[in-house]
Amino acid sequence: MRRISHWIDGKPWSGDTDRRGDVFDPATGQVAAHVDFAGTTEIEAAVSAARAASVGWRDASLAARSSVLFGFRELLNARKRELVDLVTAEHGKVTDDAAGEVQRAMEAVEFACGVPALLKGGYSENVSTKVDVYSLRQPLGVVGVISPFNFPAMVPLWFVPNALACGNTVVLKPSEKDPSAANFIAELFAEAGLPDGALNVLHGDKVAVDGLLEHPDVRAISFVGSTPIARYVYETGTRHGKRVQALGGAKNHMVVLPDSDLDLAADAAVSAGFGSAGERCMAVSVVVAVDPVGDELVSRIRDRMSQLKVGDGRRPGCEMGPLVTKAHRDKVASYLDSGEAELAVDGRDHEIDGAAEGFWLGPSLFDHVTPSDSVYRDEIFGPVLSVVRVGSYDEAVALVNANPYGNGTAIFTNDGGAARRFQHEIEVGMVGVNVPIPVPVGYYSFGGWKDSLFGDTHAYGPDGIHFFTRTKVVTSRWLDPSHGGVNLGFPRNV
Repeated sequence: MRRISHWIDGKPWSGDTDRRGDVFDPATGQVAAHVDFAGTTEIEAAVSAARAASVGWRDASLAARSSVLFGFRELLNARKRELVDLVTAEHGKVTDDAAGEVQRAMEAVEFACGVPALLKGGYSENVSTKVDVYSLRQPLGVVGVISPFNFPAMVPLWFVPNALACGNTVVLKPSEKDPSAANFIAELFAEAGLPDGALNVLHGDKVAVDGLLEHPDVRAISFVGSTPIARYVYETGTRHGKRVQALGGAKNHMVVLPDSDLDLAADAAVSAGFGSAGERCMAVSVVVAVDPVGDELVSRIRDRMSQLKVGDGRRPGCEMGPLVTKAHRDKVASYLDSGEAELAVDGRDHEIDGAAEGFWLGPSLFDHVTPSDSVYRDEIFGPVLSVVRVGSYDEAVALVNANPYGNGTAIFTNDGGAARRFQHEIEVGMVGVNVPIPVPVGYYSFGGWKDSLFGDTHAYGPDGIHFFTRTKVVTSRWLDPSHGGVNLGFPRNV
């Protein structure tokens, strides 16, 4: 059986372990590998390696850091199909979806390549007589990244490139459900010239998470996961004096106004609701149909759902794969027996193109859902779409704003005034107008409001640079000019 172990100090970990977990192929239900779980020894080794590498990497020039990032970008681009295949094999999402994940990850990498322009400070000359004041952005030191199972390539690359570009060293703890992508990323960074110890990968469970949250040498934590765990990470990390950004769960609403293009809205609801088997924090899980379009919209959604091809993501034509584990599949399926609302489409009846032992659940649809139903209240994180019917635009906005989550939302309409009003009034961090999955491009930042985010800083983009640096302000007076030697050569960045 293939063994997946940690990546520490620039090489695979070769030590023994007494704890490990199973890594499944979700499409077959078979164990594909064993992954080592970190204990105290491995945690200390990874943090120590990062701490030792921190001094040299912090002092590396911006030109040297950006050179490594550009090299990583080229290697990732050349070998992205390998990463796509790893994601499909361990997470289960279809190949096209995995390719989209890797492509969006490339955006974050390319943003970090521009670090020389991103770390510029400010300068004020002669604030007092012969006194100048300027600001610097400097790295924090060792930082931890704890990433989820649903985007095993993209989410680590939201954080790791920015952290490294800013001069930090990193300990990455990926999900134990699909760990191979993290090792692949570490190997590519090493090939790109990243110094040993600057990026380490720890595999495991809560022991590894708590080890990073409590370790005195880890200065900051970036996390993506469910809201209960995000709250725990934020509270535990800050209690131990760390800077923390913890992105939590979601219940994303898509509001459909009566003037909208219903075919476009139905396409969007199915695409955003069932892509990646609903295992996305930006998935549309609630369609808010504003009277009188509910019946017609539900009819069009049902028609599209019946045509979805569910099966092994490596097979041609499959559009939706399995869920990541049997336990998660069973939990999602349990909502179909809740007896709530109207189960308009039962995904357990959907035809599957894959091994019977895979963790399958076809797309499901609840209609006439109310806010008191568990299928509305809970983040199900699977291929279950709920339709709530309201009588007006104002009711739709009130419904969205009353929800404790505030990650993403969308409005479908042909009325520019209504769209502009919606984006102003809605209490959600990421808004789409006729765009069902409004994940920001790499040079903006990702993050929600309310119970979808703990901490003050969003992920990647400009907020990522701010999170992974701290500002220093220098006030200086030089009474005499200094002189350098003569050098007629053209100045170079080294």
